[in-house]
Amino acid sequence: MILPKRKPTRLKGYDYSAAGAYFITICVKNRKELLSKIIVGDDAYIVPKNQISNYGSICDKYINNINNKYENVTVDKYVIMPNHIHLIIFLHGTMRASSPTKNIKDIIRSFKTMVTKEIGNSIWQRSYHDHIIRDKNDYQKIWEYIDTNVQRWDKDCFYTCKTEQ
Repeated sequence: MILPKRKPTRLKGYDYSAAGAYFITICVKNRKELLSKIIVGDDAYIVPKNQISNYGSICDKYINNINNKYENVTVDKYVIMPNHIHLIIFLHGTMRASSPTKNIKDIIRSFKTMVTKEIGNSIWQRSYHDHIIRDKNDYQKIWEYIDTNVQRWDKDCFYTCKTEQ
């Protein structure tokens, strides 16, 4: 059986331990909506609510733990959606050799591992998507995207429309 060749997901030659801001998206395997549920009211003026599931609460705990676990790492903004998570992660300065992690890949691997251990099985899609935030304008657009992601759930590329059968 010939497997399809996966495209590289990282920017070739880029040092992912370099100081800077990174926009990360981590997806649930098969886009299963395990992390939260978007509740939309009948009234068009009611803002959708994001009801975090037990799995989503576990993710929330380990996202917040990133700020405490790593000396030079900050999760600046995040949202837990039904089948994916968006984060802005800052690496501040250079990572010291004694630091428990050295790059974005290690931070995401550690996060996925801790969530998987607590849940008892992996819910994650292989790899993750990253975008290196290049400037203040890029950062503001991503911040707003994360901030309004719940309100735009039905237009999200990860949205899977459920039809009654």
